[in-house]
Amino acid sequence: MPDTVLFLQMGAMLMAIGAFAGVLAGLLGVGGGIVLVPSFFYAFKTLGYGGPQLMQMCLATSLATIIVTSVRSVHSHHRRGAVDWQILRGWGPGIALGAVAGVLAASALRSVTLQAVFGILGIAIGLYLGFGRSEWRLGEAMPRGIRRAVLSPLIGFLSVLMGIGGGSFGVPLMTLFNTPIHRAVATAAGFGVIIAVPSVTGFLFLEIDPAQRPPFTIGAVNLVAFAIVVAMTMVTAPWGVRLAHAMDPKPLRRVFAVFLTLVALNMLRKALGW
Repeated sequence: MPDTVLFLQMGAMLMAIGAFAGVLAGLLGVGGGIVLVPSFFYAFKTLGYGGPQLMQMCLATSLATIIVTSVRSVHSHHRRGAVDWQILRGWGPGIALGAVAGVLAASALRSVTLQAVFGILGIAIGLYLGFGRSEWRLGEAMPRGIRRAVLSPLIGFLSVLMGIGGGSFGVPLMTLFNTPIHRAVATAAGFGVIIAVPSVTGFLFLEIDPAQRPPFTIGAVNLVAFAIVVAMTMVTAPWGVRLAHAMDPKPLRRVFAVFLTLVALNMLRKALGW
């Protein structure tokens, strides 16, 4: 059992990470999970809880925090009239189905495989954030019919495998189909709720060896990390929303792209045993 000092150090780190993740969710629309998953991985491993299901605990705990963060963010954006509820209604069912499939896949995969998935997808997201252009377009309106039927579950599926909300995939998709960036960020927060609720419900029933999970863990969700991060994101998520409506986030996106790419490369390195 780790000592009290180490627990306090990890708690302080999670408070800082939670504050950062909350601002990030509102400001850039990429979702705090991209920061939380590697942070939880480091915290749990430092505390001595490795094991073959470490990444499952990181994904599940991150997604649990996203429920609260996304609801808070959607509410703040809705008050500004920025949420496109028509997109949410049309894409929501497919995203939820993809999230359920993601839980089933994540539950069956080894932790090292999920690390590799996070690393590869994280690099792809980082490259898009760094080099993507606002003028890029694939169409003038969001897809419908068969394209929506394919893309919406894919967003939910990949998001669960990374332990993130829908912003990292949803915002680029919506902007590529001519949705203004502020509306895309606001609507993607709704994707996060749709992804996180069914996936966390599934992860609560995942069996983890009691010797390989931190105290106060139900299924794969650690309640201590969840509580600390949520307490901070409840405060800081609205700050990110205000910043998103008050400034041009492009320079920050590029800085974060570099940071995310380095984090993803490090996760991939660990997965490969280097």
